[in-house]
Amino acid sequence: MKKNPLIIFTILVFTIFTYDLAQAKDSYFEEGKKLFNNNKFLDSKFYFEKDIVFNPKNENSYLYLAKIFKKDKKNILQENNLNTVLLINPKNEEAIYLLTLLSIKKSNFLKAKSLITTMSSVCKKMCTKKIELKEKLDSAQKSR
Repeated sequence: MKKNPLIIFTILVFTIFTYDLAQAKDSYFEEGKKLFNNNKFLDSKFYFEKDIVFNPKNENSYLYLAKIFKKDKKNILQENNLNTVLLINPKNEEAIYLLTLLSIKKSNFLKAKSLITTMSSVCKKMCTKKIELKEKLDSAQKSR
């Protein structure tokens, strides 16, 4: 039984294409992080967004996008990305911390208190930040 060369060629091309695609999607987040660390925020944003297309549950890409939007002072986009991180992983301490800071900035003190309580129950690495958040909240409430 002879095999059709066109079928063999098609399978070979498909295999190479899917392998390259798998390799590329694994590197989008890492490339974005590298660019972010080099303060190339616009370029890194592009890679984080590409990573989300291939891996919509990568909380880290959303977190880095939130950090970029924080630097750009785009509070709504920052909040949306932080909320997405917390939907994916409700115990992400860095997202809770950043969202609490944003809530204090927006004078949403009830939400900030709730997030500080959440941080208290989930913290493992950033427990010392809880004190800082309480102080910022108290200071913000007194200045109003």
